[in-house]
Amino acid sequence: MKKMLAASLLGAASFAATAQTPAMVPPPAGVLSLHAQAVAEVPTDTVHLTLAAEQDGTDPAAISSALSTRAQQVIAQAKATPGVQAESGGFTIHPTTDKNGRINNWRGRAEVILQSRDFAAVSKLAGELSSKMQVQGMFFSLSREARQATGNKLAGEAVANFREKAQSTAKLFGYSSYTLREVNLNDEGGVVSPVPRMYAAKAMSMDAGAPVPVEGGKTTVTVSVNGSVQMVK
Repeated sequence: MKKMLAASLLGAASFAATAQTPAMVPPPAGVLSLHAQAVAEVPTDTVHLTLAAEQDGTDPAAISSALSTRAQQVIAQAKATPGVQAESGGFTIHPTTDKNGRINNWRGRAEVILQSRDFAAVSKLAGELSSKMQVQGMFFSLSREARQATGNKLAGEAVANFREKAQSTAKLFGYSSYTLREVNLNDEGGVVSPVPRMYAAKAMSMDAGAPVPVEGGKTTVTVSVNGSVQMVK
């Protein structure tokens, strides 16, 4: 009797579970996944300069104080220059050792980062600061305003390309039109444009006080549209 009751309960539970499981819905027919994009090459309008100074000595505290003072002077002069932003970069002090592993000296390095959309102003400033800190690195980027303006223009082109692609592809499959199911808009690019090492080396080898050559390049901005459409007869 107990075995029959257990079997009956098991059967009832199985039936209930089956009844609660939703029926498998087949994927809709005539759904098309698409990708389209619009691309533009635009001039970079912001330069980022890394200035650095190094100092050796036997007293790490003295090195730290001297480099800190120099970095503060550079930042103050840079901030007094219209159109130039300045901030502290890396700051390190480490020992050097002899062949027996004993500390025989200390070396420190301080960095200041300059950023500007006024290439002429930052070029002149970097030359003036060369007696305190020298250019160690340079790269270019696209400002937020320029990237947004370019992205807004490309968005319309990317959407138009997506719609045209959807319509033409639907006709190839024998459909007359389509309706949108899902769509995503993304933009990328315009972040940085690195400067070749030879060019950076040229900037570092300029005579003290001479303007540092600053020549921006171009970067690519891409706006893409990904999504799916329902083709309609």
